[in-house]
Amino acid sequence: MLIPRQSVPDLKLPTLDHGAFDLSTDSTERGTVVCFYRGLHCPICATYLTELEKRTADFAERGVKTIAVSSDGEVRARAMADKISASSLRIAYDLSLTKAREWGLYISTSRGKTSIGIEEPALFSEPGLFMITPQQTLYYGSVQTMPFVRPHFSELVSALDFAIQKDYPARGEYTGAV
Repeated sequence: MLIPRQSVPDLKLPTLDHGAFDLSTDSTERGTVVCFYRGLHCPICATYLTELEKRTADFAERGVKTIAVSSDGEVRARAMADKISASSLRIAYDLSLTKAREWGLYISTSRGKTSIGIEEPALFSEPGLFMITPQQTLYYGSVQTMPFVRPHFSELVSALDFAIQKDYPARGEYTGAV
């Protein structure tokens, strides 16, 4: 389990149009939003990433970069980027399932074709949304077992405004006895 205020695992992946991504050198004023998505087969992911594409400028205004990550290969990642008309959102691909587990993501098995007629990979990770500080520590995290009921990017932008204004620390950091 990832712990707020502590280092997150390294994340180095190719992206479609923005060169190699390396979280440890992704220089930003306030951090990076890392959105792990299920893959091209997921219609909910397409809707979700369309919203993140729209909000990427809002995050950038606040000194935060965005990236969407999946275990899909380059061809499927490109198809997703085309589907959502990605222009500013970075799309990374080839996430290993071992790395997905390091990030605390749940892994699912294929159920065949989805409602949109695209075959699920044999194994893939379920969604996760993280806000990582420039020091590569966890500020915010949400991990899901299902594709449904994801955090809204508009709420994350508003929360970021509050956190900036109040210098609000990451919460959930306590790991001692209870």
